[in-house]
Amino acid sequence: LHSEKVQQRARVAFQAGRTIKEVFRLAQLEAVVRMLEEHECDFVDALGRDLHKPRFETVVSELILVKNEALHAINNLKKWMQPQHVERNLSTTLDECLLLSEPLGVVFIMGTWCSPVQTCLVPLVGAIAAGNCAIISPCECTAHTAELLHRLVPSYLDNECFHGILAGTNDLPEVVELKFDHVFFTGKGSKIAQAAARTLTPVTLILGGKNPCYVDQHCDISTTAQRIAWARFHNAGQSVVAPDYILCHVDVQAQLMQALKCCLMQFYGADPRESRSYGRMVNLEIFNRTRDMLWRSGKVAVGGQVIEADKYIAPTILTGVSESDPIMQQDIFGPVLPVLTVNNMEEAIAFINKQEKPLCVYAYSSNSKVHNRLNETSSGSFCSNDSILQSLMVALPFGGVGSSGMGSYHGRHSFDTFSHRKSCLLRGTRFECVTYLRYPPYEDRNLSLMTWASTLSQKSQGWCQIL
Repeated sequence: LHSEKVQQRARVAFQAGRTIKEVFRLAQLEAVVRMLEEHECDFVDALGRDLHKPRFETVVSELILVKNEALHAINNLKKWMQPQHVERNLSTTLDECLLLSEPLGVVFIMGTWCSPVQTCLVPLVGAIAAGNCAIISPCECTAHTAELLHRLVPSYLDNECFHGILAGTNDLPEVVELKFDHVFFTGKGSKIAQAAARTLTPVTLILGGKNPCYVDQHCDISTTAQRIAWARFHNAGQSVVAPDYILCHVDVQAQLMQALKCCLMQFYGADPRESRSYGRMVNLEIFNRTRDMLWRSGKVAVGGQVIEADKYIAPTILTGVSESDPIMQQDIFGPVLPVLTVNNMEEAIAFINKQEKPLCVYAYSSNSKVHNRLNETSSGSFCSNDSILQSLMVALPFGGVGSSGMGSYHGRHSFDTFSHRKSCLLRGTRFECVTYLRYPPYEDRNLSLMTWASTLSQKSQGWCQIL
């Protein structure tokens, strides 16, 4: 009931035109930046409680990321809001063709527990910039962060246009059916998509999937190992963009395993449980799921320790993993990295193409031909010789394809996601002497004139759309 009331308030505010003006949007975006700056310690504290997340990771991968998006939107808003002129050709010399970006209305944004701040606030920045009213629902699994956002949003943003609701995962389908103008969801989402379909609500879904990481025999093994280990084990592996499994060229498997072991030692010391740089599982459900997959797959080469009372799973690397193992059947949201070997790049490509399309594909090689070949796979995004960074760039749209999701966001792409691009044709009433040819009663002579004009226009790049 609460969410219904909130939605009605937002709807009234939108219809009153509160969000239309550029100065209003800028003020709200500036308020987001202020909120992050003034409450950095609170965010660090909340994420520390929810995920045992180190301060460094919270600031870099949650707060700075959102701030960059907001500042980018502030700097570009004027340009984004301007009507776009369609390039003129001969057929449009007499008319003006424009694309106008208009806000969709009241949008609903649901974050996920892996990155609870950025998955709520990066889409919110796009929704604000595009002139919408928005309701955000942070994930209940990260309760301290959800509570904090719920408290801060009304004290920084316009109280009529922007709201937070604390809805449980099971309530979400009902909330979605309230008929929003767009639903933006990060997480596991078929139920959400079905609920949205019932009210014909457009959706952006960032769903995840198993992200493959190919390691070629020609690559800098120590850098490769560092970048993969950082990507898989930060936030204790709770990430939709981390490499999910390695397809390692058989010639370098021994070297890679050795290098990964050294990295874990460097990053987290002999006992990662003591490290201030290493997180914990968000709850027992995720802990149990990860532990069960780990115990029933391959053999442990590094790590493997689990402590239920602490929701702790050590950074773990598995070898001897087969395609039918549980860990290869579902997404991994934990600090476990299975390593499979392949005899060549073709085998890796075939393996990737046999699976559902992932959110990200990664390839490490010093040979640029390998990266060109790996683009024969389909994925939401691709990154060579690093991991995760492509999902953080303001300039690159980020999203999935196929079962890893639909739609994308970041920077200008967030603005477009939350806008309707309306086609406008601005005409005058001159030239009726030509236009009259289209009116009844239909004459063969008029038809042949029009046919002649249209063939002419195809040849000369559109001389005349006589209509």
